[in-house]
Amino acid sequence: MSDAAEGKAAIGPLDVTRVMAALPHRYPMLLVDRVEQLIPDERIVAIKAVSINEEFFQGHFPGRPIMPGVLQVEALAQAAGVLAVESLGLAGTGKLVYFMSIDGVKFRKPVEPGVLLRLEVEFVQKRSRICKFAGKAYLGDDLATECEFTAMIADPPSV
Repeated sequence: MSDAAEGKAAIGPLDVTRVMAALPHRYPMLLVDRVEQLIPDERIVAIKAVSINEEFFQGHFPGRPIMPGVLQVEALAQAAGVLAVESLGLAGTGKLVYFMSIDGVKFRKPVEPGVLLRLEVEFVQKRSRICKFAGKAYLGDDLATECEFTAMIADPPSV
């Protein structure tokens, strides 16, 4: 059955301005540059343009720059955050999406500067405050990173 037939029309592409409306992250921690497609309550396909100008490449590693695995997982989590915020209608509410757990992380290929890292994340389970996701990051057709993770929807800290 098509997405439209199920009443779940795809959204996208979304530029970085729309991404920043969904996420509190900003440079240098904003790791989603664009959303190619978002199907509410199902999945998201987003892009991280990996540039040699990223601060972490200065020390990871000199002479052999590789994007740290923890930042690859963070990029997947941020894509999941956009998916959750858009699916649950939370944009503009100030609600935050916090990591609770990360499971089964596997790094298959190094992520080097000059690539477009395609982030594909889908809901595994969705409740009002707790969501479980499966994520995969690709370099072209090659799987670079995969994991499952759980996140909590929380109120913003009181000021």
